[in-house]
Amino acid sequence: MTGTVSAILATIPSPDRGVWYIGPIPLRAYALCIIAGIVVAIAWGERRFVARGGEKGAVTDIAVFAVPFGLVGGRLYHVATDWPKYFGPGGNPVDALKIWQGGLGIWGAIALGAVGALIACRRRGIPLPAFADAVAPGIVVAQAIGRLGNWFNQELYGGPTDLPWGLEIYRRIDPVTNLEDPLGGVAMDHTPIAVVHPTFLYELLWNLGVAALIVWADRRFRLGHGRVFALYVAGYTSGRFWIEIMREDHATLIAGIRINVFTSVIVFVGAVIYLVLAKKRGEREDLAALRAEPEPEGTPETPAEEKPAESVAEEPTKTDKTT
Repeated sequence: MTGTVSAILATIPSPDRGVWYIGPIPLRAYALCIIAGIVVAIAWGERRFVARGGEKGAVTDIAVFAVPFGLVGGRLYHVATDWPKYFGPGGNPVDALKIWQGGLGIWGAIALGAVGALIACRRRGIPLPAFADAVAPGIVVAQAIGRLGNWFNQELYGGPTDLPWGLEIYRRIDPVTNLEDPLGGVAMDHTPIAVVHPTFLYELLWNLGVAALIVWADRRFRLGHGRVFALYVAGYTSGRFWIEIMREDHATLIAGIRINVFTSVIVFVGAVIYLVLAKKRGEREDLAALRAEPEPEGTPETPAEEKPAESVAEEPTKTDKTT
């Protein structure tokens, strides 16, 4: 009994709630974490893009397209890979629209976000790989910040553990109805109903490590042509593979294995192949040269109507002599 009490005292507590109300308006921690991550990604991406020779303000303009596309893509991937929750027996299809309750798949967010970024990049004449390299560290840090939202929502955790960093899970209830409400409720009793592996925390720390790795590699090897982004994808998926195996929340399974485990392996292989192939493209893109206006090759000939009057007057005389 003493050992159990000591273990609980050494664990990480969960927040007692993930939603606060300002009058009738809900203030959701998950949404705030997503927004904070997006702001960090754009701000850091802007600085990196300018430092690489790009135009100031370009990343912000591209993000206007990429972020909405990414949010929609992330939700579509989540719903598609967890469809029984919304369209299966006892499911409510309307819940598929409730993005504030959590559920954004990074694979869909990156894929559809890239489509939005491609549209904006073409409008501005910016190579998509160069843009992706600039924003890659900010994206993975944004993912780390977003994982804090899972802590507030008491989700994405692993199996039971007695390790000192185990996460306490509380029973949350609606104070008005006294019914259980894991997302919108409040923990009235802080006695944990379970102590589990905080896999969201493992991923948060892994993401910060990936960000440090790709920044170092970019400076050391002057990576370009999308190789920074590919390194981010390879680094992230290698961590997501083992973290996904540890998770015990509900997920779609293939042959008894979580679908995101397969996705991690496939995307990792694709990223490594791209890293190898893109190496042949040579040095990093010169964004300053790409956006520079070409110099005039010579002085244009003066149109006849703009020639001085005396020059025009002399022409008939010359013609008479020739005749």
